[in-house]
Amino acid sequence: MDTDRLKKISKSSLSLAVWAITPNGLVLGEKICLGVPGSRLFVSEQLAKECQLSFEPGGPGPGVATFKKLSTELALEFSRFSAHIFIFSAGIAVRMIAPLIQSKITDPGVVVVDDRGIHVISLLSGHLGGANRLTQKIAALIDARPVVTTATDVNNLPSIDMLARENNLYIENPGAIKHVNMRFLKNRTMDVHDPLNCIKAKIPERFIEKQILPMQGTGVVCTWKTIKVPRETLVLRPRVLSVGIGCNRNTSLEVIHDFLQLVFVREGISLNSVFTLATTDVKHDEKGLLSLADRLELPLKFYDKNQLNSVDTIETPSKMVEKHLGVKSVCEAAAILAAARGRLIVTKKKNPDVTIAVALKE
Repeated sequence: MDTDRLKKISKSSLSLAVWAITPNGLVLGEKICLGVPGSRLFVSEQLAKECQLSFEPGGPGPGVATFKKLSTELALEFSRFSAHIFIFSAGIAVRMIAPLIQSKITDPGVVVVDDRGIHVISLLSGHLGGANRLTQKIAALIDARPVVTTATDVNNLPSIDMLARENNLYIENPGAIKHVNMRFLKNRTMDVHDPLNCIKAKIPERFIEKQILPMQGTGVVCTWKTIKVPRETLVLRPRVLSVGIGCNRNTSLEVIHDFLQLVFVREGISLNSVFTLATTDVKHDEKGLLSLADRLELPLKFYDKNQLNSVDTIETPSKMVEKHLGVKSVCEAAAILAAARGRLIVTKKKNPDVTIAVALKE
């Protein structure tokens, strides 16, 4: 084993964890990590000792970590990485990850490689977790045979969860994924409602029955509007809405968040379709807004007075805001700017502390 090469594996942008517990696994793990940027190799302390691995003072190199007990270390690291490669038996892998699995939406991809590097197996989260693609990539890297068992892949059919992921669509009810993919496997048509044409063109025409409401049974709805659909219908949310927000100084996170939810419910639109929040640069240190962006895991854009005043389509200008901030609008103008000057679909709504407007990115 070339320990100098192990030390050179980069620590930055870690996304893949590779786990080795045997000498052959160590050799394969090094090859994989050196071939995939953003990887970290986890080696058992016993294996490191047996192979007489030497590291720089202070512990392993930047791309290598040692562990005492596999199950304990994996429990700590499982959610930190977007994918894991286990270089040992599938049985061990299953027993190790079983207590850690949460949801096909959030679980990392898991791939198993046998000790001789003959097979690379996609074990968990083949689609949304990227395990199927990773399996193909690693198999090519170490000259092994890829093993993928998801039915849509082996039948050369689309999978609706992968189509959603590739087109940046939020999956609102993942339990319906299986119903849609089963229509593909059975070569049956389904209703597709997609007014913005975000995914319709990606689905082969032979599977599409119609594109009107109401939906009947299994189907796909892709819209920012909240509409009633059957339980078997998959709801996808395109990221096309920007939310402009104004607030009084020191307005709390809960007050802002509660009003935001109230507006969206009343207007019949989905928060899952929001791609950004926006406000005036005067609010760059407003804790409630910053906390809201963190809670929703959304960016918060700031616009200065000149940018806000450049929007000449404000429907509800505020004399009070103009007096204090020198702009005719904060929430409406910010929403429109953040949506690349898109169409305002919710004009200014306000309570005593918060104003909110929503724009649609064209």
